[in-house]
Amino acid sequence: MSLMDLLNKKSILPLESEALLGRDEEIEVPTEHFVKGTPLKGPFPDNLKEAIFGMGCFWGVERRFWELDGVYSTAAGYAGGFTKNPSYKEVCTGFTGHNEVVLVVYDPAIISYESLLTTFWEDHDPTQGMRQGNDMGTQYRSGIYFSNEEEKAIIKKTMEQYQAQLKANGLGQITTEVKEADQFYYAEHYHQQYLAKNPDGYCALAGTGVKIN
Repeated sequence: MSLMDLLNKKSILPLESEALLGRDEEIEVPTEHFVKGTPLKGPFPDNLKEAIFGMGCFWGVERRFWELDGVYSTAAGYAGGFTKNPSYKEVCTGFTGHNEVVLVVYDPAIISYESLLTTFWEDHDPTQGMRQGNDMGTQYRSGIYFSNEEEKAIIKKTMEQYQAQLKANGLGQITTEVKEADQFYYAEHYHQQYLAKNPDGYCALAGTGVKIN
């Protein structure tokens, strides 16, 4: 396969039959959140809820969410594809179908799912298809992975609101992948809270400048 073929392939989601198999062993991660000191993995307290978002490179995305009041924990990981317990190297090939995502564990008594979605829409560009800025490939696609019909309805409402604002500002159509959450796979330990450990590290997170309201 030529370099050009590989680059083109990385912009097309693979079929399940094409996907890498992965492995049964889970990726090992720290027990605690580097910034918050809360558990990185569940089970979490019963009063908390979980959300999964893909907004491009997960380093900057994770920091944006852990900074929000009411967010209990966050983790960088992979979702939306086929490969079991994928490695970062495998995800980068484009042959897992996975997206770089962030798991957000939050207290709905402090911050609502709709408020999380406002951050989602405003803090990246959801119109770019299989890329985000200079980061190109299926792993950088905009994505929301919902847990129930209530969340799905809120996503639809906020998407319509944001699309109207984008149109009013002469911008394009939303390409965000919206699908039911399946399995969240934790990324390797060095990806977790990366920008807290590497303050000058790469962060490509950039919105359109358009607000949802």
